[in-house]
Amino acid sequence: MVLQVPPPPSISPRQLTLLRVVASLAWSDGDLAQEEVELMLKRFSSLFASNAEQQAELQKELRDYLMQNIPLEESVPHLQSQEEREFVLRLGYEVISSSARTPEEDLINSEEADAYNRLLALLSLPAERVAALENEAQTSQSTNALIDNLAQQLKAFFE
Repeated sequence: MVLQVPPPPSISPRQLTLLRVVASLAWSDGDLAQEEVELMLKRFSSLFASNAEQQAELQKELRDYLMQNIPLEESVPHLQSQEEREFVLRLGYEVISSSARTPEEDLINSEEADAYNRLLALLSLPAERVAALENEAQTSQSTNALIDNLAQQLKAFFE
């Protein structure tokens, strides 16, 4: 069987590097959960496309690239700025915190924690900045969960 490489997405190589680093974290436990995929597609499409139509098209393009499991050690050195390093840390933390395979499992399992610690070492960010970024990610998740819950309740109310 021949492996077919997807066509390149309509984003820059720098943007693709950001996607690959965050996807590497999501893959670290050997499973790419649907919650992780949806979160990454939503965040990257809203960041890289300007309207809903472009965002939907970009999500289709990027889905194939999320299926590629590229090691952190290969992708992180291609990050070009402090802003990019902080972005992948924050979004990566948010992504690995977004799902658990079973209700009894921690949101961040041991494989993801190990990968996250490797990412921290590769990024060499100050501890206080890491803590601030993790806090931002947790706040964002809480806010998004609240908004999603309210939207579901409103939808059920109007049905």
